[in-house]
Amino acid sequence: MREPTLALTVFLLISFFVVAQATKPTPRTAYSPVPVTAAREPNPVKSTPESIAQGKKIYGYDCAQCHGTAGDGKTEVAKELKIPDLSDPAVLKDRTDGALFYILKNGHGNMPREGDRVKPEQLWDLVNYVRSLARKPPSAEPKVSN
Repeated sequence: MREPTLALTVFLLISFFVVAQATKPTPRTAYSPVPVTAAREPNPVKSTPESIAQGKKIYGYDCAQCHGTAGDGKTEVAKELKIPDLSDPAVLKDRTDGALFYILKNGHGNMPREGDRVKPEQLWDLVNYVRSLARKPPSAEPKVSN
């Protein structure tokens, strides 16, 4: 009677390990491009001071730990990660609001996704705030002193 029990136990253990390996989550380091339809999604939330203030709240809770309060990515957490400098206008210039929304909602590389933790309108507020972090490029015109 012991042999069937032992065989069943071994079978169940092997099955458990096979299933555990098959369902093991893959690391989130691979880049997957933003779908064209998502990138073309227009921002339905106007970039107002109120929207930016709401986005700043979410950013403070969920993003500043890695991206830094100024968006420059110079944080302890970010030392090992490739964190883009969101305060550099060149970093975001080729990204549409729809692409930013998609990245925030679905994550990107090691960046976790917001998913459904916040409402879509709040994610659009966050897009507006992230846009506001970009430094204005220095003026090409020299200042003339009087």
